[in-house]
Amino acid sequence: MQSFTSGEQQIEVEWYSASGGTRQGQGQSLGLPAVLLLHGADGLTYAEGYRLAARTIAASGYHVAFVHYLDRTGDKRVAYARIRQDFPRWTTTVRDAVNWLADQPDVDAQRLGIVGLSLGAALAFTAAAGEPRVRAIVDYFGPLPDELAGQCPRLPPTLVLHGASDRIVPVSQVVSVNEVEIRGGVGAAIGQAA
Repeated sequence: MQSFTSGEQQIEVEWYSASGGTRQGQGQSLGLPAVLLLHGADGLTYAEGYRLAARTIAASGYHVAFVHYLDRTGDKRVAYARIRQDFPRWTTTVRDAVNWLADQPDVDAQRLGIVGLSLGAALAFTAAAGEPRVRAIVDYFGPLPDELAGQCPRLPPTLVLHGASDRIVPVSQVVSVNEVEIRGGVGAAIGQAA
């Protein structure tokens, strides 16, 4: 287990090395792309599912950092009554995670992505806004924070996977992501299931 500090708290990170090793270019070793994997409000309740996702992404040639961002507030699961209060601290932690990831050996700091599930996707959007090193987001049924939608930030290309029957995050959030991406000159690829 690796870690970094955010807001004077130790944040644990599970590291999954990319399969395939280092790229070579013009006589020098080049880093590989890397992604942050951000769990949802369930925290580590379904950690084995997140770990399977991390191993699958790593097998595709990307380093993966599964960030336990709730360490920042000492939570195991999100307390919904405090979500708005804690969201800025988690966002800062994800931004700190981007910096930490960019500094890792064998990582190409200009080819970073974030895979977020639900709350993790909302944090991905907020942390990636205006962060040029984050070159892609994969959003699994996560909302675009209202404050962000009104700002029209520069977001990286985004793949949105969302179910039409989601009772927690309405599918209208997908439309919001697409509108923000279009206004920013980037399109979102959207996959929707019943």
